[in-house]
Amino acid sequence: MKIRNWLTLGATALAAALAGPAAAQGNAASNAGNYPDRPIRLIVPFPPGGTSDVVGRIFAEALGKQIGQPVVVENRGGAGGTVGSRAVASATPDGYTLLLGTSSTNGTNSAVYKNLPYDAVKDFTPVTQIIRVPGVIVVNKNFPAKDYAAFFALIKGAPGKYSYASSGNGGATHMAMEYYKSLSGLDMMHVPYRGTGPALNDVIAGQVPILWDTAASSMAHIQSGSLRAIVVAAKKRLPQLPDVPTFAEVGLPDYDAEMWNGLLAPAGLPAPILAKLSEASRRALADPDVQAKYAGVGAYVVADQPQAFAAMIKEDVAKWKKVADFAHISAD
Repeated sequence: MKIRNWLTLGATALAAALAGPAAAQGNAASNAGNYPDRPIRLIVPFPPGGTSDVVGRIFAEALGKQIGQPVVVENRGGAGGTVGSRAVASATPDGYTLLLGTSSTNGTNSAVYKNLPYDAVKDFTPVTQIIRVPGVIVVNKNFPAKDYAAFFALIKGAPGKYSYASSGNGGATHMAMEYYKSLSGLDMMHVPYRGTGPALNDVIAGQVPILWDTAASSMAHIQSGSLRAIVVAAKKRLPQLPDVPTFAEVGLPDYDAEMWNGLLAPAGLPAPILAKLSEASRRALADPDVQAKYAGVGAYVVADQPQAFAAMIKEDVAKWKKVADFAHISAD
């Protein structure tokens, strides 16, 4: 009798354990008609104050107005964005825990971390790409090259002589410059820093001559004359830098290293909830005031469909893996 009871209890527990994830998804699907009926949590996988935090807070406020419930930002930084991203990847796919994904968390991290605790493609449901931020190669104001042609000729003629700063080994700006090197054939030494701020300060001070940065981060220093812009990573010239060419204009049409932020949910999000989130997100991003706020931080709105965003992430991951292999980059 005791043996039979233990067997019955064991079988019941095993069935419950196996049914757990499926049951959670089933409950989410059954509640989709009432979604959302409580506040939504948007995890920003970086500390407060950075570009992603600003992007996330603008979006959270706008989405909340469109979807009818508050969207609360929770900063959960650490390990290059992997801590917060993993938390969302393992959350119940009910639409109440979302991720402010980035070029790093769902792009470059897949290329440089061998033991990434989530799959950037399989563990998430892409909702929409929120914004993109153009990039720029800048140099110290006393750097001898005044334009791209002179910059290219100078570095081409002295392989390994010049160095560039980045926000850190395996970071998005490091990967962007190595991507440029792989296409241009130029040879520059890498000097990693702990964050964009220290790297930017040393380039301004002349300790390191070159930096790949977001246009938003460098713009004030370019306009003040502390830095000189050489070339921009954007589809067209920036209104603030009308005399600075794009990579396509200097002969590198395939170079795409704009930084991006997007909205993602855990994998397995029910289709009705995805549809509601997608529609509300695109309405939020169509607001001229929201677009103006993003323009103010050097970004432009994308607001694409889930399928297009998913395809972009797959392409991004594949691209950065090729760059990491080329430059032998690892962040582990």
